[in-house]
Amino acid sequence: MPNAISLFRHPLSGHAHRVELLLALLKLPTALVFVDLANGAHKQAEFLAMNPLGQVPVLDDNGTVLADSNAILVYLAQKYGAGRWLPTDAVGAAQVQRWLSIAAGPLATGPARARLINVFGAPYDAAEVIGQSHALLKVIDAELNGRQFLVGEQPSIADIACYSYIAHAPEGGVSLADYPNVRAWLARIEALPGFVPMQRTAVGLQSA
Repeated sequence: MPNAISLFRHPLSGHAHRVELLLALLKLPTALVFVDLANGAHKQAEFLAMNPLGQVPVLDDNGTVLADSNAILVYLAQKYGAGRWLPTDAVGAAQVQRWLSIAAGPLATGPARARLINVFGAPYDAAEVIGQSHALLKVIDAELNGRQFLVGEQPSIADIACYSYIAHAPEGGVSLADYPNVRAWLARIEALPGFVPMQRTAVGLQSA
């Protein structure tokens, strides 16, 4: 069990939340360090020494410093997950990697980007990214048909990587009403022992 894990994050970052969520599910005591994005703390020399890309999250595990949320999920699963969160067989590992790629690709450019418009005023085309979001959610809903989690019947880091931005998609004006399998999957993740939510913002469909 570690003596000192620190997570440098912003409470409205879904990338940071996915790491915070896995740390909580693994019951790893963690110091949450606020990074003031609005005032450019992530672009200061001290932070750039940890992540030259100037992005949250950053994990410091007793001197082992890692950036990139999905890379951190892999690290935590392998080091502390006792084989539960990241399959070791070739097919299972590949299936998880597919979802990590989706989280870094279509999920980031769809639901996450739609949310950025409303939460942070990002200059994206709302109609375009909302359309992309629904195209992705249709695929995910179909794949969850008859399945408890994204890779089989046990939760994995695939679920953790995808949860935050899908759960908060309504903040970007992306309704989850037409995706019953997705909503049931979100509820299963939220029922996991140790689950911690991400801070919600009253924007988009959450403003009502």
